[in-house]
Amino acid sequence: MGAYILRRVLLIIPTLIGIMIINFSLTQFVPGGPIEQIIAQMEGEGDVFEAISGGGSEASDNAGGGDDRYLGARGLPQDFLDSLEIEMGFARVVCGPEHEGPPDLADEACFKEDIPALERFLNMMWRYMRLDFGQSYFRSIGVFELIAEKLPVSITLGLWSTLIAYIVSIPLGIRKAVRDGTRFDTFTSGLIIVAYAIPGFLFAILLLVLFAGGSYWQIFPLRGLTSDNWEELSLVGKVLDYFWHIALPVTASTIASFATLTLLTKNSFLDEIKKQYVITARAKGLSEARVLYGHVFRNAMLIVISGFPALFIGVFFGGSLIIETIFSLDGLGRLGFEAAVARDYPIIFGTLFVFGLVGLFVGILSDLMYVFIDPRIDFERREG
Repeated sequence: MGAYILRRVLLIIPTLIGIMIINFSLTQFVPGGPIEQIIAQMEGEGDVFEAISGGGSEASDNAGGGDDRYLGARGLPQDFLDSLEIEMGFARVVCGPEHEGPPDLADEACFKEDIPALERFLNMMWRYMRLDFGQSYFRSIGVFELIAEKLPVSITLGLWSTLIAYIVSIPLGIRKAVRDGTRFDTFTSGLIIVAYAIPGFLFAILLLVLFAGGSYWQIFPLRGLTSDNWEELSLVGKVLDYFWHIALPVTASTIASFATLTLLTKNSFLDEIKKQYVITARAKGLSEARVLYGHVFRNAMLIVISGFPALFIGVFFGGSLIIETIFSLDGLGRLGFEAAVARDYPIIFGTLFVFGLVGLFVGILSDLMYVFIDPRIDFERREG
């Protein structure tokens, strides 16, 4: 098993590099870089696409670099634009041999040179290998510090949503398998399918309208993860305040995951119940509870429990943006969305690198969960 884990860990390196190459290449063709964003704001345009002349492909050849690609030449001095390119890493100052001292564009012996995309990519990956994610273009804060600041909100949504989904779905799925075909099975199937069909953002808005002072009751807070006086509360008060704030967003982010997990549990149990070892156990006179939880449960739960890391990552990455926006939670979902809109490349690529790394390690963790639940599984023998 150790050799298998080592191979999987080593495979992370080329996989992560491939992910970064694809996304970095895409940014070279997306119209409107960070400098165009600054130009749009300073020109009072409000939309970067209105500040790009002659279409998008020419404006984005260097993901924000170039001399005559900016409409900012109408009112912004070229020296200012050049300094932006240098500060953001799209260009550098090159000086002739006659120049003395540090590079300075004001010196006639120095000039601006665009940095090729390949060189910028290699420099970025070298920094990332040392966990140096640079600084945000627009927030004046390190990307690593920014991720650490927003991470607790997203972990809260992802972890609690996943735990609640398992706590509810597994017992419900087992009950549905035992009572397959009954009115209970039909009724609960209808409920979870309806819940699955409701878009998460629509359910979140419904919760706000009903329970956050929208039109009916104001039971839960409208926004935030804690109250303004959270620091003044006792330990018990802090815990209660925390759960009070996360009740609605966690409910909204969990509702859609019930259907898949419940039906997966039910079908897994039904498949195991029909096997010969269950018939043999019943023939020996074992009680139904002993058969169900002593024999069937471990085998049926293999695929369900081993999928916990992947489900957590799915909720953590996929469902956080809309929920965070609706409930005014300042997490990674909103951070990534705002960075994409503003073309804040250090945040985009930094979060992508971290998310990709976490996702790949979670894949290994899922395999280890399989082995932990059922030691008979041997990935090394399968690969051999």
